[in-house]
Order: sequence, then C-alpha cells, then structure tokens
Amino acid sequence: MISFFQAAVLGLSQGITELFPISSLGHSVLLPGLLGWKIDENADYFLTFLVATHFATALTLFAIYWKDWMRIVKGIFRSLAEREIATPDARLGWLLVVTTIPAGLAGVLFETQVQNFFIAPASAAFFLILNGGLLFMAERLRKRAKASDQKVRDPDHRIAAELSWRQSLKIGLLQVIALIPGFSRTGSTLAGGLMVGLSHEDALRYSFLLATPIIGAAAILKLPPLLASGNATTVGIALTGAVAAAVGAYFSARFLAQYFKTRTLAPFAAYCIAIGTLGLLILR
Repeated sequence: MISFFQAAVLGLSQGITELFPISSLGHSVLLPGLLGWKIDENADYFLTFLVATHFATALTLFAIYWKDWMRIVKGIFRSLAEREIATPDARLGWLLVVTTIPAGLAGVLFETQVQNFFIAPASAAFFLILNGGLLFMAERLRKRAKASDQKVRDPDHRIAAELSWRQSLKIGLLQVIALIPGFSRTGSTLAGGLMVGLSHEDALRYSFLLATPIIGAAAILKLPPLLASGNATTVGIALTGAVAAAVGAYFSARFLAQYFKTRTLAPFAAYCIAIGTLGLLILR
C-alpha cells in the first residue's frame, strides 16, 4: 500500500511530469524503485492512484483552457449543424478529433497489454532514454520546418491555419508510443508538432488541448469502478495524490507556456537520457 506521504510525492511528480515531456508513467514506475519504496505497480490500489492523478491533471488543464474549449466545442456543434467547417474554432476542434483517434483506439485495444508487459522500473528507464532521443531528433528536424506565421495573433486560429488533416494524423500516430511507460505523451505530441512545422509554443498548446480529452476520458471510464471497489484508505490515498497532481499540473502548465516561447526541448531530452541511464545503473 502507498502511504499518504508517498501519495503526495508521487502525485506531485505525476502532475509535473505529465505535462513536461519526460513521461509521467515512466517516473511513477521508476521513482519508487530509485527511492527503495516497496510498491506493487500492478496492484489495484496503484492503478486507482494513477487514474485519480491523471484525472486531476485533465481537470486542471480544462480549467486553464476552459474558455478556449467553449469556443472549440461550439465550433464543432456549429459545423455539425451547418454541415460545413467554416470557422477556425471548428477546424481546430476536428483536427483535435483526428489526432486523438489513433491513441484512443490503441489505448482501448492494447493499453493493458502494453503496460503490463513494460511496467517495470528497468524498462521504464530504458524507454526514458529513447524518449530523450526522440526529443533530440525532433529538434534537429525542426530546423528544416517552416516558421510559424506569427501574424495570426490568436494561437488557436494560427494552429488551425497551419495544420493539415494529414499532419494532425501524423501527430496522433506518434502519440501512440506514449502508451509505453517511459515515453511521454507531451513529448511525443510536441515532437510531432515540431516535425510537421508548428512552433514550440503552438506545438505545446496543441499538446495541452489534446491531453484534456484523452486523459480525461480514460480516467472517467476507469475511476468510478476503481473507487467503488476500494476501501476508505485507498480512496483517501487516491484523493491525496490527485490534489498533489493538480497543484503540480497547474504550475507546470504555466511554466511551460512561458518557457517554450523562447526555449527548446534539448534540456528535457538530456534529462531523460541522464535519468534513464542512472535508473538502469541503479536498478540493474
């Protein structure tokens, strides 16, 4: 069982690492091993804890971007009523749908099998190293990408104008690898956005918008039965982790939105390679 202190530490770590491109699930698996905590990552209580922290992260992102989501959802419904995608908000909404489909299908079909196979500290450390390599590769390919059209002031309208349907699908396909503990969902979608020509700032925004439905939907499907089957202690630990995750996610989102206006993925890539290598050396 996780203690309340461990839940707070792991929840804060999840909230931060879910939005940073360094893999939240990889850290949730790797961190207990590095700290010597005896936690069964395959136990029901740990799954309840992880789902609760992911749900808190999704709620935090929705709260930050709720005005944007209202415009996007209205745009989608208007396009359905008019049978035409006539506004940037509607186009962005449908681009998000297209990007979500690959990971959504893969999650439904293969998530349990993939995570049960790879959910071990050593494998998480190995895939963290590969995640760092992906981030470095995205930066190198980004140099040949087109510059973002900063004349369009609204970032959502800018993304809708620059991103094609095919490019949105490419980002979605790359997002699938985040099912493997050690690969980052934010990192994979950021890398995909950079590779198809978005700026760092716009790629991050698109990644955060993507995170809300895919993380939130997965949590909504899993959390009620998990909470209902758990005891009071399990629920209390899950809520502790969720509050800590929400705090970490809020400050992470604010920090990264400013960071990627002028910075790159290189420090995160180096961190993933370093922490993954350290994990392999310690846990071998």
